[in-house]
Amino acid sequence: MKRPELLIPAGSLDILKTAVIYGADAVYIGGEAFGLRAKAKNFTGEEIRQGIGFAHAHGVRVYVTANILAHNDDLEAAGEYFRELREYEPDALIISDPGIFSIARKIMPEIDIHISTQANNTNYGTYRFWHELGVKRVVSARELSLEEIRTIREQIPKDMEIESFVHGAMCISYSGRCLLSSFLAGRDANRGACTHPCRWSYRLTEETRPGEYMPVLENERGTFIFNSKDLCMIGHIPEMIEAGIDSFKVEGRMKTALYVAVVTRAYRRAIDDWLRDPQSYQDNLPWYREEIDKCTNRQFTTGFYFGKPDESAQIYGSSTYQKNYTYLGTVEETLADGKVRIEQKNKFLVGEQIEVMKPDGRNLLVQVRGITDEEGTVMESAPHARQRLYVDLGARLEPYDILRRDERDV
Repeated sequence: MKRPELLIPAGSLDILKTAVIYGADAVYIGGEAFGLRAKAKNFTGEEIRQGIGFAHAHGVRVYVTANILAHNDDLEAAGEYFRELREYEPDALIISDPGIFSIARKIMPEIDIHISTQANNTNYGTYRFWHELGVKRVVSARELSLEEIRTIREQIPKDMEIESFVHGAMCISYSGRCLLSSFLAGRDANRGACTHPCRWSYRLTEETRPGEYMPVLENERGTFIFNSKDLCMIGHIPEMIEAGIDSFKVEGRMKTALYVAVVTRAYRRAIDDWLRDPQSYQDNLPWYREEIDKCTNRQFTTGFYFGKPDESAQIYGSSTYQKNYTYLGTVEETLADGKVRIEQKNKFLVGEQIEVMKPDGRNLLVQVRGITDEEGTVMESAPHARQRLYVDLGARLEPYDILRRDERDV
């Protein structure tokens, strides 16, 4: 049985390295232009070079997004961008716009092109169209069921790959083609500047009664009528593989290293367990789900994979994420005296118990025995500020171990 690729998002160089260490087969990133996550930190040219070098040294592929729907004034700049990207030798480009596709094909003919979900890829005729133009992979629209994907697999050339989302935020619009942000905030979602108005609270007004607001549903806070739950297919790995999906894609180029580490590690283990021993996969389902739930999320749904979602796929009462664990920092270096150096992300205290998440699947409970800043000042707490700290946890840790705090009992 073919082993599917686990494709993980990275919004920065540090997060790319986290994805690689925690088990990604491939990572997708955005440069400073032409990607659909303009508010992500994104990568400079030099960071793209470093990221590709790090990933390739670990046998991991890197795909660069250039999937905006381009306007006239984007085209000349796209050519300049692709000439620069060519020097970094990414494994593929992710593109949706035919004009951008033509420019990339001319300037980077040796680089594979993957067609983004933004291109509304909902049928096997579309896949065949792109294959005839030399495309290796097409990302399926989120509206497709597994049965529809299975049919596409049967109707397209064997050497063509299907990439499908397996986890992450769901866009309410048709394959991400949303006009709400442009209309309400003047920021074009299709050029990477989405304000996520699908997460806002809405009430109904009647034309002749301005200022009189009525809830769309009976709820004192209004209703978040566009607010989808997050996709999670960790419990359906066998069905995804059986449908013929070649690449399992995780959404989240604006997410933290903790999110990337948790999701990557859980899906890596789930995929490997199923391919090695299906019974092991079934036995470990509670662990996968428990780990995934430690990520910040909006509750979970299986999206359209088993048919049109019912009302349970939406969250009408709130746009708030569930946050069960807080990201405290990632180990950057282990020192001779046993302390570790971290870049602190959130506040923690001397004496409190925290959890260390390791790439190999272990979670260790440790106690914070001491905190020192870069000047050597002993601290009783690490205030909420991005600073490098030296922390004594009484345990032997390694770079890329992640520190997190369980908030469920706080």
